[in-house]
Amino acid sequence: MKFIGIIPARYASTRFPGKPLADMDGKPMIQRVYEQVQQALDKVIVATDDTRIEQAVMQFGGEVVMTSPDHKSGTDRCYEAFVKAGNGYDVIINIQGDEPFIHREQIEALKECFDSPEIDIATLVKPFKATDDFEKDLFNPNSPKVVLNKNREALYFSRSVIPYVRGKNHLEWLQNHTFYKHIGLYGYRAHVLSEITRLPQSTLELAESLEQLRWLENGYKIKAGITQHETIGIDTPEDMERALEFLRTF
Repeated sequence: MKFIGIIPARYASTRFPGKPLADMDGKPMIQRVYEQVQQALDKVIVATDDTRIEQAVMQFGGEVVMTSPDHKSGTDRCYEAFVKAGNGYDVIINIQGDEPFIHREQIEALKECFDSPEIDIATLVKPFKATDDFEKDLFNPNSPKVVLNKNREALYFSRSVIPYVRGKNHLEWLQNHTFYKHIGLYGYRAHVLSEITRLPQSTLELAESLEQLRWLENGYKIKAGITQHETIGIDTPEDMERALEFLRTF
């Protein structure tokens, strides 16, 4: 099986304009992401709608594809880039362009999910620790949770805490059950990516504002690779300041 990594990257951002080009100790962030995943995949390309990002990627020797500015999601942008530059690849890994500390082991965990031929889509989850804070970590609606079956296939994703631990005070839940945090990294078989970009939004997706629920509602199997690494997304200039501190110890 051949794996291609696609990194959707937009210049426009309400909270952090020009984020992919933000300097990270001498390199633009998009380059940091590209270099982190390059060794784990057969090919990596950046998918963008902005010529400034296109030029930056070409300057560091990366591959880049220009895509439409009208896409509503990174998945749609990812598919257009695959159509233009992904001929011959079996699985697409969709990598967030604002996570420069992604680990190679996380990419490998996604790839391993496709050893099972019936799996359509793969993603990552991270177990919450028993020492995590309920209010700050587990109850955070910006950190989606997922429940899995015995084959590590997703049953449901939610911004709420799932499952509900009956008979226990919520402050004891983390000590009595393994909860999983969803990490927004995806892999798709090529024909599946083509199919899901044509699906209309679903009722559960609209309710939770989670695109992956559309795929579950339409019967696609999503397998989860388990990682112990925390991802560090960069959404604001303040996040970048913390990321630069982390970079010097990474």
